[in-house]
Amino acid sequence: MKEFNCLLPKPVTVIPKFGCLRITPEFTIGIEGRKGNRIFIGASRFLSRLAGRTGLFFGHNEPITNTNKCSLVLNSRRQGKLILSEDESYIIEVSKEKALLSAETDLGILRGLETILQLLTADQEGYFIPALSIEDRPRFPWRGLMIDCARHFQPLEVIKRNLDGMAAVKLNVFHWHLTDDQGFRVESKVFPRLHQCGSHGNYYTQEQIREVVTYADERGIRVIPEFDLPGHTSSWVLGYPELASAPGPYLPEITFGIKDTVLNPAQEETYNFLETFFQEMASLFPDEYIHIGGDETNGKQWLANPEIRAFMSANHLHDPHELQSYFNQRLLTILTNLNRKMIGWDEILSPSLPSTIVIQSWRGKESMVQAAKLGYKSILSHGYYLDLIQPTNFHYLNDPLTIEDDLTLEQSINILGGEATMWSEFVSPETIDSRLWPRTAAIAERLWSPSTHCSLDDLYQRLDTISLYLEEFGLSHEKNYLMMLRRLVGSDEIAPLKNLVDVCEPVKLYQRVIQRSYTTFSPLTRVVDAARPDAKIARNFQQLVDDYLSNYEQRKNNSQLLTELEKWLNLWLNNHSALEPIIKRSPVLHEIHSLSTDLSMVAGIGLETLQLLETYREKQINLDGFYERQKYILEEAKKPRGQVELVIVSAIEKLVKLAWEISQL
Repeated sequence: MKEFNCLLPKPVTVIPKFGCLRITPEFTIGIEGRKGNRIFIGASRFLSRLAGRTGLFFGHNEPITNTNKCSLVLNSRRQGKLILSEDESYIIEVSKEKALLSAETDLGILRGLETILQLLTADQEGYFIPALSIEDRPRFPWRGLMIDCARHFQPLEVIKRNLDGMAAVKLNVFHWHLTDDQGFRVESKVFPRLHQCGSHGNYYTQEQIREVVTYADERGIRVIPEFDLPGHTSSWVLGYPELASAPGPYLPEITFGIKDTVLNPAQEETYNFLETFFQEMASLFPDEYIHIGGDETNGKQWLANPEIRAFMSANHLHDPHELQSYFNQRLLTILTNLNRKMIGWDEILSPSLPSTIVIQSWRGKESMVQAAKLGYKSILSHGYYLDLIQPTNFHYLNDPLTIEDDLTLEQSINILGGEATMWSEFVSPETIDSRLWPRTAAIAERLWSPSTHCSLDDLYQRLDTISLYLEEFGLSHEKNYLMMLRRLVGSDEIAPLKNLVDVCEPVKLYQRVIQRSYTTFSPLTRVVDAARPDAKIARNFQQLVDDYLSNYEQRKNNSQLLTELEKWLNLWLNNHSALEPIIKRSPVLHEIHSLSTDLSMVAGIGLETLQLLETYREKQINLDGFYERQKYILEEAKKPRGQVELVIVSAIEKLVKLAWEISQL
């Protein structure tokens, strides 16, 4: 049934039934069992969102006590704890008379309410929820999203709207990367020079931290702060240079990449400072875990410091890795005394640390599997790096746990799940949502749904639906695209530029920083910033080409596909003549002038190739040399300009390749 095609993540079981529950102005919610603050706020928020989607004026904007007359009854046994592996399962029963959502905890109620909202459907008679039975539970207990607020600060409203998005797709861990070389983003009243000297004036007050923690709690989301140590600490030593391993002087860090700055692990003053600091931070963040970072410490300053080298020798520490392990042991003692557990990037994995720590794998899945075999709990982020601009299917097919991992049942339990990661070198509050959504929703399904349910067949269709739902939280991944194009053009006549950017994507992996130098003050307002990962129109065109080629090889009728392909190719063929005068009067667009020219040329090659292929159906013609004539143009068109690349070229290449293969017969 089409009503279930919108569900994301997919539930464990869905059993359709006859009929539906109509949504009328008399719709009410009642609460049975546990009546805590989280479930009350969640139910009120549900009613508000339901009213917003339907335009109905409900008589009650909050739950009522008489459940006998309610349209939707919520029943949970207890208040859920925001801890690892808490019960988030739920059951939904919908009939023509009413709906019942039951769960062990109020966390399960929150997850089920999101499913019910996704089920909302309309016909000529109005809105309804289809009759059905759903039983659902998460596959993994750790389903997270990390947002880096150190390199580019993200204001409170950005954090809140993304917490709403996380809740909508059943993510349950917000990993808040608060400190790095480029910024120290949390207020410290004990050591105020940390944020005063290290934040460029952009940081979260302690009141705002508590506000976010409460906001997340109401949505069933844990907040885990990250304070990256002992490297990535340039922002720490600006205010407290006595912590550093080298004398400095230190200036605010505005460039990216691995820096040499590292805290001094050979002096007791460092640990006294950190003990006091983490005591303060533990009062702000109630979660049982604190992330210590621990990545990319190159040890250069350690080896250049005679006192630190002497300390290493006296303590039989043979290299920087062993020195960092010593530092981590001391830090673990501090956290343990605060009733906190340690999580860090995979560099912290060491036999010297107990199996109570959690390893976050970013350099490769192998480190996560190795950690699990050694008895350490671990989560996967390798393959979920959203800032690398990989397509949705790349992330979606990245399963944290497969048969090929060769783990025993006991070892596989150590795989807790995964986290999408959003590093902020190249995102601003204006663009971050477009890098996060909707791809994060696909990762959320991979982490929630049974692996057998995760199929690419209808993923993009469901993502389109969810993407629109997410806009109700103020997420700007769709609306800011057109706004940025208008600014680039300087008017609302953006159609020619949109035609080009619709089939472009930012360069992938780390090519952006390789192709051009950036600082924290570099503008993030160019075409590369407006262009979105996994461009939908380009992806759909590639699918059209694949369908055409499949039909062609099977000698099926291709007329409808041919018409659709020619429509797009003709649009792009003629687009440059409309875009060129816009580019001439908009200097910020000069860097993509040749890209616009290439779009027109490759579209012409596509049209010519289709004509040749269709002619060849009727009579054999000489295609010798055709591929060689087009190869150079296509290779040149692949090259990025302005850190964006034309992503339909590979589809045109497929058409040309078929023509070449025919010529070889």
